[in-house]
Amino acid sequence: MQFDRNALEALESRYRAALINSVSGYKPANLIGTANAAGATNLAVMSSVVHLGSHPPLLAMVVRPGGDERHTLANLLASGEYSINHINQSIYRQAHQTAARYPADQSEFDATGLSCQWLDGFSAPLVAEAEVKMAMQLRQHMPLEINGTHLVIGEIVTLLLPDAALRSDGSLNLPAADSVALSGLDEYLCGESLARLSYAKPGQPLQELASDE
Repeated sequence: MQFDRNALEALESRYRAALINSVSGYKPANLIGTANAAGATNLAVMSSVVHLGSHPPLLAMVVRPGGDERHTLANLLASGEYSINHINQSIYRQAHQTAARYPADQSEFDATGLSCQWLDGFSAPLVAEAEVKMAMQLRQHMPLEINGTHLVIGEIVTLLLPDAALRSDGSLNLPAADSVALSGLDEYLCGESLARLSYAKPGQPLQELASDE
């Protein structure tokens, strides 16, 4: 199967969206928690979070256009704070339900039965049922003219994760943390480690590392 630009353009819109949302491969499955000035909470599933840098610890995400319906974007721009929470196997159905278009005065936490976790001095809720969660401070926001989306860059100010998921070298064992991935808009997948490989150097064979190294 091959699609050129004209063939992609000719596809039915929902079919094209399903296809293009899948071709980037496995994506991180996260819940983004925010609150407005009155303290009303919001929760939204997103799959666009990407590592941007480690010092300072920066993560970027793309938020789709949508005007007043995008409560997450409005809240984090107003408060400068939000949370990123890994979706796990025990909550993926509730996480997916947060994509429903609830009105601004309806909290997705309440609608899905998920619980808020609050940190002292931080205005955005974390997801209590998540194993890996991050309190984020907004560092940069860029509306993207090419398609009307928004690039949001934030710094991790607090990181919470299970002790058992932290390897001795500082890396995170995602299967041990029960984190799941997303394909496209609606398929949730469990991760399985194939191998951990040594640092690549010219002329040196790769070595497999122990999973807990």
